[in-house]
Amino acid sequence: MVRDLSYAVRVAREEDSKELSRVRFQIDGETEYLDREQGEDYLSEVDLKELINKDRAGANRLFLVAESEGAIIGFSRCAGSDLKRLSHQVDFGVGVLKDYWGHRVGKELLQHSIRWAERNGILKINLRVLETNEKAMDMYKRFGFEVEGELKKDKRLSDGRYYSTLLMARFIKKEENYGR
Repeated sequence: MVRDLSYAVRVAREEDSKELSRVRFQIDGETEYLDREQGEDYLSEVDLKELINKDRAGANRLFLVAESEGAIIGFSRCAGSDLKRLSHQVDFGVGVLKDYWGHRVGKELLQHSIRWAERNGILKINLRVLETNEKAMDMYKRFGFEVEGELKKDKRLSDGRYYSTLLMARFIKKEENYGR
């Protein structure tokens, strides 16, 4: 574990694509909280370059990286839809290298994403979290996320057991015809 960590959060750039590919691959092998096992749904440098450019061009997309001493230690994405009926919402995902867990990197990426959503007229941020990831669920609840549903027996982990995924959302603001 790294002590006295100093890092900055910024928008991902094309030149980050090679390192992001490596970091994403590493993170997938460090936790079972994500959908993928290491090597599955691999994104190459070229794939990530395309994704970064698509996200930079989209009004309802945001790709952030956390950087410490010139190295990427985590990332997050808010991915919105091009469909008009879904354009008010984004799906949030985050990944942080295990050596940097406990340094509030994920929290900082989430806070930046919420501020961006508020400034850009996004009304809802969605995310999925494995039922065993209590630390993440507690953090999301502290930031106003609520459980909207449960995908029962959604993932089979290395212990051979099936676990549920919780669907959580944060509503940015209420409008006249929005919500109940």
